[in-house]
Amino acid sequence: MTKVLFQRARLTPRRPLQSVLIDTDRVAEIGATMGPVDVSEVIDLGGRYLLRGLWDRHVHFDQWAQVAARLDLSVATSALAAAGLVAAHARARQPNLRAPIVGYGFRDALWPDAPDRGLLDSVAEAVPVVLISADLHSAWLNSAALRRFGHAELTAGLLREDAAMQVISEVGKVSDDTADAWCRSASRTAASRGVVGVVDMEKPGPLEAWRRRMAGGDRLLRVAASVWPERLDAAIAGRLHTGDVIAGTSGLLTVGPMKVIIDGSLNTRTAWCHDAYAPPAEGVDEHGMLLVPADELAALMLRARDAGFECAVHAIGDRANAIALDAFAGTGARGSIEHAQLLDDADVIRFAQTSVGASVQPEHALDDRDIADRFWGGRTRRAFAFRALLDAGARLSFGSDAPVAPLDPWLGIAAAVHRSRDARPPWHPEQEITVAEALAASMVPTRRDPALRSGDAADLIVVDGDPFADAPSALRSMPVAATMVGGSWTHRARI
Repeated sequence: MTKVLFQRARLTPRRPLQSVLIDTDRVAEIGATMGPVDVSEVIDLGGRYLLRGLWDRHVHFDQWAQVAARLDLSVATSALAAAGLVAAHARARQPNLRAPIVGYGFRDALWPDAPDRGLLDSVAEAVPVVLISADLHSAWLNSAALRRFGHAELTAGLLREDAAMQVISEVGKVSDDTADAWCRSASRTAASRGVVGVVDMEKPGPLEAWRRRMAGGDRLLRVAASVWPERLDAAIAGRLHTGDVIAGTSGLLTVGPMKVIIDGSLNTRTAWCHDAYAPPAEGVDEHGMLLVPADELAALMLRARDAGFECAVHAIGDRANAIALDAFAGTGARGSIEHAQLLDDADVIRFAQTSVGASVQPEHALDDRDIADRFWGGRTRRAFAFRALLDAGARLSFGSDAPVAPLDPWLGIAAAVHRSRDARPPWHPEQEITVAEALAASMVPTRRDPALRSGDAADLIVVDGDPFADAPSALRSMPVAATMVGGSWTHRARI
């Protein structure tokens, strides 16, 4: 059994330095002083912060792990500029390579020109090109890719929602060995940023992949693996339920919620809203897209509830969030609304009334502020409404939606606290929350107080900075000295 004694640990800004005893996988004791104990290691933190470990409550882990292998389109400010990046990449590739060119990260909502298949054909006609939007809700293809993936009839070459996600899934298929190696590297990076656990929303369900990875020794993170509707029947047949611990994984792998997407995204202008987009996306209803009708959603959630599953419902537009809240209230299902980006004032309090968690991604507020000002003009005071949700008594939990934003909780914490990451003034500072509240929303169990308590899991981090006092830029790059999961080190750099 592992016993570690931390001495002179800072747990909160105002509390005196403490000693913390870790016994196997729990926090056994906390005190200002501690008598002689038989331990395997004594670590003097010298006043550094010892905090509960951080969680990312919404990731697409395989997609995130693949980002480094894809052409970065995040800097493109137009369709023409994106095509130029593809052209340069095509010239640099091996001449005979016929594998698809896959790019990721474009945001076209504010581009002065539109994605077009002909533009991509002009720079890379011989090989398929698939460019994936930053929000994962659209994909831009050239003619060769449209033919390859069964959409040759499309004129523009821009796929949205289900059609886009099908192509994204196809180009993301690699061997298990390759996927596992990429995910192992991504796990190490996450651990180095203080991440102890993730809720993996990868479609259609990542449970078996993580079972395989953990059997192979990849045990750096706790993982709650979601189940999508197309695999719900199999999960029920296997007598799985949300929260079940998967045998042979040292308690690190559990069954997560049933995940369902009921609307689109802001950048793609498919988030389902009460007010019309001006202009709407080509070929899309002016209010966005409702992907699952209300009656079908209620029936699905009722089936999940009766089978012992919590529900994670993707809803971004205010109209979609109202439908999701109605479904939770009508079915009695437990769980969360994922994203909850635009909310009616009357719906904010319903999160607390229905005990539905608001699973939000604060970094999206900074990524989307200009797009929101353009397409949700006059309504952005109720966009990314973190302060309003907390004040209403809602349960707030943070994630990244990686790869939509990097899998780094400190970015989300800083975004929620400061509502800016550059020289511009904070965006709707009335929705700022405190560092303590942002840290708590990034921890499990979610509670208003982020401080460590006796009996907590030994999922801990040591940081070199002061998250309660450092400047915004320092908070975003908070140095993590060490990370521990279940009493075992997953990252240890400076202790």
